[in-house]
Amino acid sequence: MITVRFVTPGPQGPVQDREVEVPADGRSLMKVAVDAGIDGIAADCGGSLTCASCHVFVTEPWHGRLPPLSADEDTMLDYTAEERRANSRLSCQIRLTAELDGLTVELPARQY
Repeated sequence: MITVRFVTPGPQGPVQDREVEVPADGRSLMKVAVDAGIDGIAADCGGSLTCASCHVFVTEPWHGRLPPLSADEDTMLDYTAEERRANSRLSCQIRLTAELDGLTVELPARQY
């Protein structure tokens, strides 16, 4: 099992800071978030890389440990509701493995 931390930042600090324990079985971060009822991951397309409503900001050191963006993910990140950052990723494209134990992501203020 690994732990993943979801942080919803607010103007005065985290509005929601929640850790979820999940198997390191390669499922997507988006699926874990939806199953855990994490607010802020809309996942409208169900993980088919067509909506960008599962946008997250991956904190360091985790961002540097992820595989590079695919061309499709890179393109979809141009359509996120909140402005894209250098650490932006789509959670449907992040596969959870043992190497990502402790992964922390910040959720954008909005997905639409």
